[in-house]
Amino acid sequence: MNRSNHKKQKGLWLWSLAFIILVILSLRTGAYTGQGQAVTIDIFWLTRVPRTIALVISGMAMALSGLILQLLTQNRFVEPSTNGTTEWAGLGLMCSYGFWPNSPIFFKMCIAIVFSLGGTWLFLWVLSRLRMRSTLIVPLVGMMIGSVVSAISSYIALTLNLSQTLEVWFSASFASMQEGRYELLWLILVVIFFIYRLADRLTVTSLGKNMATNLGVDYEKILWWGSALTAVAVGIVATVVGNIPFIGLIVPNLLFLMRGDDLKSNLLWIMLMGANILLACDLLARTIVAPLEFPISIILSLIGASVFLFILIKHRRRLT
Repeated sequence: MNRSNHKKQKGLWLWSLAFIILVILSLRTGAYTGQGQAVTIDIFWLTRVPRTIALVISGMAMALSGLILQLLTQNRFVEPSTNGTTEWAGLGLMCSYGFWPNSPIFFKMCIAIVFSLGGTWLFLWVLSRLRMRSTLIVPLVGMMIGSVVSAISSYIALTLNLSQTLEVWFSASFASMQEGRYELLWLILVVIFFIYRLADRLTVTSLGKNMATNLGVDYEKILWWGSALTAVAVGIVATVVGNIPFIGLIVPNLLFLMRGDDLKSNLLWIMLMGANILLACDLLARTIVAPLEFPISIILSLIGASVFLFILIKHRRRLT
């Protein structure tokens, strides 16, 4: 038992060390503009620091959102980009840019949260009406809904001349992160606090409605709270950063292989892993075609698709 605890602590220290190294590399990577020490320091605090903070918080938010959705649906393939939540947030942003173009970014964020919350509830409602809930049916339903919503967003973008805005949103570049824009991401720390408070009940909810009710958990209430926290986190990230796919699929499945499903004991792990993966992908995006930037969403999609296929192959005998 002591050896097992020592091994777990060692793993946590390794992830923490990797986090520190990746943060330092993120702060040191890139090309400065202008000349002079004062200009260099100003640019560092105005662009590098906000970008790194945005990467860390966004990675944490998307990893936690994926894990919560997997607990609520009892399915390893569900995350914000496979259940339609991200696409609904994008639709909300397109509507806010199209119909309220001069509104502040906070208002746009609120619209994105409302749309993502409605989309998450729609997905859970459709899921509750399905008689056959095999491993693949659940994410297929989510991706089908997400595709329809994405098509509506594209139609709105074409109609209102917002195609470039939609394209920028899909690419999810952190290049625009600077002082005055990234601060909304700090609201995600409030979401993390509530997730920590509800962690034990969210874990019990993953056992199913009957078991959770027998253990004294209000299943419907926790389902509502879990989906609401997920929608808020996804809505904030979608507004400030853009579409970040597959972090919520990669991290929870890696964590499950190492530590299991206890959300409360795994909270620090999943935040570190989500931040580390997004930091590493961003570093790769900044260096692969330097001084230009490669779209980080493409890198995440390649990694996420590989993990998706790995899970399919690993669990092929369980699929129906």
